This record gives sequence, C-alpha cells and structure tokens, in this order.
Amino acid sequence: MEAVAEGLWGLADRHEKSGEIGKAVKCLEAICQSHVSFLPIIEVKTRLRVATLLLKHTHNVNHAKNHLERSQLLLKTTPSCFELKCRTFSLLSQCYHLVGAIPPQKNILFKALELCASASQEVAVKLWSCNFNSQLANVLIIEGDYLSSISALQAGYVSATEISYPDLQMFFSTSILHVHLMQWEDENLIAQAINQCNVIWESIDPNRRGQLLGLLFYNELLHMFYRLRICDYKNASQHVDKLDAAMKADLQKMQQVQQLTSELNALNQSLSRPDLPSRERSALSGRQAHLQERLKRMTESSFTSKDSLEPAYFGNERRALGDKLVLAPPPIDGEWLPKSAVYALVDLMAVIFGRPKGLFKDCAKRIQSGKQIIQDELVKLGITDSATEVDLKHSAIWMAGVYLMLLMQFLENKVAVELTRSEFVEAQEALMQMKSWFFRFPTILQASESIIEMLRGQYAHSVGCYSEAAFHYVEAAKLTVSKPMQAMCHAYAAVSYFCIGDAESSSQALDLIGPIYQMNDSFIGVREEAGLHFAYGLLLMRQQDFQDARNRLAKGLQIAHNQMGNLQLVSQYLTILGNLALALHDTVQAREILRSSLTLAKKLSDIPTQIWVLSVLTALYQQLGEKGNEMENDEYRKKKLDELEKRLADAYSSIHHIELIDKVKLEVLQFHEADILRAAAGQSMTVNLDIPESIGLSTPLPHPSSARLFDLDIGRRGKKKV
Repeated sequence: MEAVAEGLWGLADRHEKSGEIGKAVKCLEAICQSHVSFLPIIEVKTRLRVATLLLKHTHNVNHAKNHLERSQLLLKTTPSCFELKCRTFSLLSQCYHLVGAIPPQKNILFKALELCASASQEVAVKLWSCNFNSQLANVLIIEGDYLSSISALQAGYVSATEISYPDLQMFFSTSILHVHLMQWEDENLIAQAINQCNVIWESIDPNRRGQLLGLLFYNELLHMFYRLRICDYKNASQHVDKLDAAMKADLQKMQQVQQLTSELNALNQSLSRPDLPSRERSALSGRQAHLQERLKRMTESSFTSKDSLEPAYFGNERRALGDKLVLAPPPIDGEWLPKSAVYALVDLMAVIFGRPKGLFKDCAKRIQSGKQIIQDELVKLGITDSATEVDLKHSAIWMAGVYLMLLMQFLENKVAVELTRSEFVEAQEALMQMKSWFFRFPTILQASESIIEMLRGQYAHSVGCYSEAAFHYVEAAKLTVSKPMQAMCHAYAAVSYFCIGDAESSSQALDLIGPIYQMNDSFIGVREEAGLHFAYGLLLMRQQDFQDARNRLAKGLQIAHNQMGNLQLVSQYLTILGNLALALHDTVQAREILRSSLTLAKKLSDIPTQIWVLSVLTALYQQLGEKGNEMENDEYRKKKLDELEKRLADAYSSIHHIELIDKVKLEVLQFHEADILRAAAGQSMTVNLDIPESIGLSTPLPHPSSARLFDLDIGRRGKKKV
C-alpha cells in the first residue's frame, strides 16, 4: 500500500504544478477515504499535504482544519514522530487563528510547547519552540495580554540565542519592540528594546543584512513609528530614506527578474521546436542554463528551505516567495505584512514627512502610488466597488483591515494636502471617499470615525463655517479614547470658536482650552503642545495679555520649527506673532516676521494664510505711512481674495458641501458585528501599527476687519492604529 500512496502523492504533485488544485486534493483524499487501511503515518502525511494545499490555494479553512484535527488524533497514539506532530500543531494553530477560535489555538500551542520541552535540545527542537512561542505571542496580543506576549517572545529569543542564530534573535527583538510600542507604558523599556535591536542588527554581517530584506523593513519601520510617536522628525527622516532606498532597489530587482523570466520563456519556446538545428539548440541550451542560474540567485531567499511550512503565516497565503518579506527561517517563515502593504506604508511615510514641508507634488505621486497598490490588493480579496463587510470571507477580514486602514490614511493625507492648497473641491471628494469606505466597513474602520469627524471640522473651518467646525471637532473628541487626540480636537474647536468672535464663543473656547493647557505635560509628543500653545496664545491675545501671548507663541513656534518641521504651522505662528508685534508697535520685527511668513505661505500655495499676512502687512504700512507699499500690497491681497472667493464659490455649490458641514453625526449600520470585531479590534500584533502623524494647522478665511484675529485650520491629528 505504500507504493500506492507514493504514486498518488506523485500524481498530486504533478496536478499542483499544473495548477489543478482540485485534482491534487482528490488524489490525496482518495488515500484518506480508502476502504483499505493505510499506515497511520501515511494517512497523517497525506492529511497534512491536503491541509497545506487548501490553505495555500483556497479559502476552505474549515476543511483544512478537519484534516489536521484528524491527524492530531492519529498522532496521539503514535510514538515519536516529533516533526509530524510539530507540523500538525503549527498548521492547526493557524487554522484556529483564521476562523477566530482563540481558546483552542492557545490550547494547541501550549501542547506544542510541552512537546518541545520534553524533547531533546537539538537545533530543530529549538526552532520549533521559536515557532510556537511566536504564534503564542500573537494570540496573547489578540487578548490584550501584552506582558505574557512579551514573555513568550523572550522565551523565543532565549532559544534563538542558545542555537546562536542572530537572524532569529533579531526577529524576536523586533517583535518585542513592536509589542512595547503598542503597549506604550514604560519609555525606558522601549528605549532598551530599541537599543537591543540596534546591537543585534549591527552584529550581523553587512552582506548578510542586505539579504534580510524583511527584517530590514520591519526594524526600520518600527524605529520610525517610535520617532514619529515622540515627534523626533529629524531622526525619523533617516529611516524614511533607508526604507525608500531599499524599496526602490527591490522593485528594480523584481523588474529584472520579470525581464529574465520573459526572456527565459521565449527561449524555452524556441527550444521546443523539433526542427531546431543542433548547433543553435546547443547555443540556446547554454543561454537557458545561464538564465536559470541568474534567476535562481536573484530569487533565492536567505531563508529558503525545502522543509518550509506552507502557508507560513496567517492571512499571507497564495503569494510567491518573491512577493514575501520573510522575517525568520523555517519552520517560522514569519512575515509581518505582505510586501505590497509594506511598500504602501513606505509611500505613506514619505507623504507624512513631505506634506508638512510643502512637497505636494511628491506627496501626490506617493498618494496615488499607495492607493493603487491598496486597491489592487483589495480586488484580490474580493473587495470591489459594491462590497461591504457582509461580503467578506472570515479569513480575509484580517488582511482587508490592513489595506483598508492604510487606504484611509492616504485619503486623510489627501484631504490635508488639498485643504492646505485651498483645493476645497478636491478635499471634498477625498473626504466623501473616506465616508463611503467607512459606511461600507464600519466595524473594521471603527477607528476612522473620529478622524472623519475631525476632517469634517477641518473642511468646515477652511471654508469659513466656524460653528459647524467646532461642532465636528467636539464630536471627534467624543469618539476617541486617545487623550492626545481629544486634546488636539478641543484645541482646534477653541480656535474655531475664537473665529466666531462673539463673547459666548470666546467663553466656550476658554472652557475647552483652559483645563487642557494646565495639564499638557501629561500628553505624549509635541504635536499637542504646539497646538495648545497656538490656541492658548490666541486666548491671551483676546484677553489683551500681549506679552504672555508672545512668550507662549514663541515657544510654540520653536516646537513647530525645530521638532516638527511643519512649514504651514510655522507660517501661521509667524503671522500671528507679526500681528502681535504690530500691536506692540514693534514695526521692525513685525515687517521681518510677516515677510518670512508670506514666503512660506506662497511656497505652500496656502491662499488663506497669504491673505491673512497681506492684511496685517497692509495695517503695518498704514501705521508707517508707506502709501506705495500699502497700495501695492493691498492690490495683491485683493487678487488673492478674488481667487479664494472663486474657490469657495465652487465648494459651496458642490453637492457634498452641506453633507460635510451639517451638524449631524455619522450614522452607520453595523454588519455581523460579532464576526468582524475580533478581526478589527482584537487583531494580532502583526497588524497593530501605530502611525502617528504630524500636525498641520491651516488658516482662517479673510474677514472685513483687518484687526480681527485670524485662526488656523488643522491638518493633522493624533495617533491611531491600523
């Protein structure tokens, strides 16, 4: 009977290579369903192969799970067979993960770790122990047990150290850092985790590091998330450059692989001709061997192994090795995110760094590139223009959540860029796209609800609807548990209330900003501090406390310039400081400050800020009696005002305008919430990105009174998770 089994195994291999997966599965299941008994080992191996095919090529997770559970029962009464038992445990754990069965997954992983602990301490045993500790850490993250997750990862790190495997040590070190970043309780522990990653990475041979592309991206992105979280933009930029260079090098390599593959296919076609002369055939055969060797060298992974488990990691099946960013060796083959998602993340990071600097052309290219990557992947997951949460297969929820959250971040940055450039209609369209995606996937995109409300506030403020803006900012604060986000929304709402200008609105602004300003030291990062200084500076100016206002605003300007590098915010700070200098009759400083502000506003194509600056400059020239400068300046101001009014008219006439500013909260229908929540809210650590972004404040619309304090609109927000 062994010969029969081997024959069916071989036939299944042939069908798989030809893409006939159904036939391959039938060949293998013929062994399992035979009336003639096969040896238990043969049946176990066959069922493992069936489960692997199903997980790799289909969404039939339950069918695969049934085969693996049967294999586990057979192995209970079988002595030894350590490798088969571990493979069964590992794949069964992945099946439980895909169907959301967390308790049985934990149970199977604990059994697997007990098996490893009772086995001899060979390298293979240590590698399997690393595999199970890695999977267990993911399960514990889903349950929110960060401490136990770190303990599991530390156990894996110890095993990797015992077998002197620095690549695997780096895998566990970066995973530990990731959990610390998600938990964010002790900055000293985070600093220690970062230092450990740096030490281990530097200990790896430079040539070897170049082969570990998955670890390079994972490590650099985690370092960058940390720098962004603490608003250390200067040190974060180097990580963006490294990621960008690595991505471009890999894309170039993949393009070369495609060219070589096309050439090899054409050559194979020529060699298939029966009438090909022998001399020409010999030459082509030599060329064929050369191309095959080049392709092998270019596509061979540093972790490639014939014993590699397939599929190796959750939600990442059905992709060629070249499409993976592998993090660890077999039997782990860990992958944080698919290569396409990582490349979209790199584009997103470039946008986040480029937008505050006014690099809008590059941002537009990156946003388009990232959106295209994501939309292509969403189609592969079955998410078309009409798809909603109820249409998703359970096994696709995890990956869909990754791509949808990335898409929302690109659209959010698109809104910010267009509002900065006073392209209000373009901003409307991007914001309406966000609303549409949220309505279709409300549970997966639950974290985006507060962001959408905040963006509605930004839009309303940008077009001069200050009461509506304040409403949406306050609502956004209610929809988030993030204290930094709440603080920023309240600061933005206060500024909108200041722009309304009456006594009641000023009182409401004070109620919002006063308590927050007194406790700003409790917030992480400098974004909140910069926004609070701006809003509180406006408050002090309202109260005629010019000197204290100047001190507060100067401190905020220093943060915006030195730590954030946000040109729009710097421009707005300069404008209000110039206005303040004029109020204090310091005309020399006022002229210098306002000219700098105008230069920045022009670079950003920020029309409202330009008009704001020009209005203050007109008042300055009037005070100095410079009639010529006053007339020239006022003429340019009127030109810009006409341009802005035309854009506002286009925005007001849009069918989306009222819907966006209306004082109505988002109301959505929740789809099969029990199924979606686990994947959306309790995702594994491999999905839980923390991508904080820079603030971008904007400006108020012009007002008939040049003495009026103009406000800022916002462009950025607090942190959130993907």
